[in-house]
Amino acid sequence: MQVDSKSVSLAAAAVVALPLFANAGPAPAPQFAAEKCYGIAAASQNDCQTATHSCAGESKQARDANSWIYVPTGTCSKIAGGTLNKA
Repeated sequence: MQVDSKSVSLAAAAVVALPLFANAGPAPAPQFAAEKCYGIAAASQNDCQTATHSCAGESKQARDANSWIYVPTGTCSKIAGGTLNKA
């Protein structure tokens, strides 16, 4: 069996990058003026931890009242179901 150097390089890069994905946590603060908007995140798209999960991207339910995402300041109140306060 012949192994080319490109395959070896790709495999090595994957092994090196794997720990980067394993260090899940809260989403970093955005570069824009933001507020935390509760109750609007799609399943697996939250930016926070809650009592039921420990980090960003782990919400199992869409529009979970305890999960939030960052939105531009002043936007949350314009989104149906969005609130600045957690449940």
